[in-house]
Amino acid sequence: MAMVEHGRTNTVRHTTAYVIPFREITSSDVGTVGGKNASLGEMIGQLGSLGVRVPDGFAVTAEAFRLHLRQAGIEEWVYQQVDGLNVADTRALAETAQRVRDRIAGATLPTAVRDAVMAAYRVLSRDSEACDEGVPCLDVACRSSATAEDLPTASFAGQHETYLNIRGEEALDAAVRACMASLFTDRAIVYRVHNGFEHRAVALSVGVQRMVRSDLASAGTMFTLDTESGHRGVVVIDGAWGLGETVVQGRANPDEFWVHKATAKSGKRSVIRRDLGDKAVKLVYAGAGLVAARSVKEVPVPAADRRRFVLSDDEALTLARWAMVVEDHYSAKRGMDSPMDLEWAKDGRTGELFIVQARPETVHSQRGSLTTTLETYRLKGKGRAIVTGKSVGARVGTGSARIVRSTADLHHFKPGEVLVAEMTDPDWEPVLRKAAAVVTDRGGRTCHAAIVSREMGLPCVVGTGSGT
Repeated sequence: MAMVEHGRTNTVRHTTAYVIPFREITSSDVGTVGGKNASLGEMIGQLGSLGVRVPDGFAVTAEAFRLHLRQAGIEEWVYQQVDGLNVADTRALAETAQRVRDRIAGATLPTAVRDAVMAAYRVLSRDSEACDEGVPCLDVACRSSATAEDLPTASFAGQHETYLNIRGEEALDAAVRACMASLFTDRAIVYRVHNGFEHRAVALSVGVQRMVRSDLASAGTMFTLDTESGHRGVVVIDGAWGLGETVVQGRANPDEFWVHKATAKSGKRSVIRRDLGDKAVKLVYAGAGLVAARSVKEVPVPAADRRRFVLSDDEALTLARWAMVVEDHYSAKRGMDSPMDLEWAKDGRTGELFIVQARPETVHSQRGSLTTTLETYRLKGKGRAIVTGKSVGARVGTGSARIVRSTADLHHFKPGEVLVAEMTDPDWEPVLRKAAAVVTDRGGRTCHAAIVSREMGLPCVVGTGSGT
């Protein structure tokens, strides 16, 4: 790869306009590689010496995305489609967003972009035991990273796509284009509109990262505060068997571990609470060389595994200490308390733990800085409990129940109803904004649906098991 001068730091970077290795990225590069990739680079460069382990990789830049649209001749057409779109019209939104995604994903990557991506992939694959001689086939994750993503005031949680177990150049080419197209998912379009971001002002970078073989072990999420009360004194860890998307998407009811920060920092064992989740399903590799969603599959978890925790206390403590290191780093860098939302994974081949994502927590951190008002809600009457689960927030909602079993049912949903589903899909966000409350069969307090419900101020109960 060519060597060019990086203007902000006057240091030489081994990069191109279209690809930058994670080790050369810092948190100041959000405009070039998006929030997610900027955070990964920052952790690799600044926290590796403190023991925080992050998988290596590279970023396909926002400029590569812009060139892709220009060279395909669709840049102006794309923004004409979405600017002024009535996002309350869910049918028009879905049809328009699908047309735009199809055009972006179907266009050929510019030669300069593809060449840079494949050169970086070959370097990343060089030491992989899984590769045949001369043929890059390292399994990687392709993660979307928007240039307005993972900001302290807006999480963009679940708005864009991630593709796991991507192997080989053709599968990688397709996954990069699919990630680029996911800037225009229904939910991402709505999220930008409701949060005041102009569509044209946000671009999409793609992170290409070595896979952690958590399909052979476990993965999950981690917050450096209590997600319900906002109490800063704990780290809350959720985990399930297999790839972490089941926890993030709310497809599994995860195990939950609570670690007391002050006690952990003093070097003592400080797991103060453990809740065993049923972890009924897990996501595993479907095969090699496959594209996009076909590269992984969901399978049942054996009964014996469902009855045991996915982490030992020592592993939970290691993750919690890493989370505190990340939180302390960003708090010092920003000059203010900065609680974090992280994702972790355990490699089943080596037993090693990794942090695979880190972003600012966007609900309680904002409340702490903007208001000193404490809201409490109280039920004025009593009734028979039909289902119980884990609460998200402490609000009370009332309304007629509407069971939603698929996207096809969304058009029947009326404002003020309680949405009841096996689990929510991030594409349902336009409808969630109209709901009085949300009830799901599956999921934990740190899944994307829970995060978005907190941001919207929606009463939500997850993991009821039988809500539908």
